[in-house]
Amino acid sequence: MTQFAQRIATASAAALITELVDNPAHRATRFPDLEGSLNSQNMADAAAEISRWPGYAATPLHRLPELAAWLGVREVLYKDEAMRFGLGSFKSLGGAYAVVKLVAEKCTIDKLPSNITVTTATDGNHGRSVAWGAQRAGCKAVIYIHSKVSCARETAMRQLGAKVVRVDGHYEASLAACKHDAETHGWQVVSDTSWPGYSKVPLQVMAGYSVLAREVLQQSAGSLISHAILPIGVGGLAAAVVAKLWQAMGDQLCRVISVESDLSACFLRSIEAQMPIFWDIKKETLMAGLSCGEVSSLAWDILQPTLSHCLSITDDAVAPLMRLFAHGFSDGLSIEAGECATAGLAGLLAARRDTDLWRSMGFDRSSVILLIGTEGATDPELYRSIVDGAD
Repeated sequence: MTQFAQRIATASAAALITELVDNPAHRATRFPDLEGSLNSQNMADAAAEISRWPGYAATPLHRLPELAAWLGVREVLYKDEAMRFGLGSFKSLGGAYAVVKLVAEKCTIDKLPSNITVTTATDGNHGRSVAWGAQRAGCKAVIYIHSKVSCARETAMRQLGAKVVRVDGHYEASLAACKHDAETHGWQVVSDTSWPGYSKVPLQVMAGYSVLAREVLQQSAGSLISHAILPIGVGGLAAAVVAKLWQAMGDQLCRVISVESDLSACFLRSIEAQMPIFWDIKKETLMAGLSCGEVSSLAWDILQPTLSHCLSITDDAVAPLMRLFAHGFSDGLSIEAGECATAGLAGLLAARRDTDLWRSMGFDRSSVILLIGTEGATDPELYRSIVDGAD
């Protein structure tokens, strides 16, 4: 048995879907291209701006033939965000872009960048992007993190010049503190989550994320994507990917399947109820970037009509899949995949074990499946401890 076969068997055995929801609102329509949402213009603006940044390059879209053969599908495509701008995740496209846009707007009304303070709450990667954007724009950054965010992620933000404030509780507690202090001090909130009365900045964050999907469409020419398996926290990335695919595919949009932790499955619950539902997080998932209890309203408007299925998964397959990506491919390919980067494949492997479920989700030998490798080793110490651990 090859190393790949051993590792994929181990990961497959560990992958577990705890819940599956079919979306009754799923329907094939044309891309709405609406003002106030992700549309052709703001996605094009983001691509034009970000492509001019020093160090910009499209991240790899790996074709994984061994994995496709094991699953019995035509192709598996893996968008690898581990090296994006040296920050280790897709988040560098969004927060930093929103900061640059915000500072440029404020400076047109006779305000110096050094007099502007941006702030956000984060599990790590978004805050790092905001801190980097503030460094580039010449403004200040105050980043709020909750009690479970690792010291390595905190240090990475401090090294970019941000002040970091740690708050007791989960993500929602850090967001509440961020909002309160921003109002008190006149700071500018740069959140990847929208709420009533706050949508302009999160829309810019999502527009930045859409650059990733723009690259996918260019890189996958000749491979018509049939399924996009997308990890979901508040929904910003998934909505950005869907918006760009929807724009390109119209009423032939591929099946879109969300995957989230069973410890914070706010999107699954919301699709089940057909309205945004708050999830009170009691325990943190290893997939820290997916530990979110509240749906972004902007993301909801895009995903509610386009998701075909929502899955929640356990953490059990995270470690074996990280080791698979790092060591398992017999063609010598090694992929630096962080904890959240495993979510899509974990859901896919768990679905593959159930023949009826597999067929009901439309998978067959002609399927071309897109996975998003959202992050690399954003916490290097944790990454090494997992990847070097025993299977």
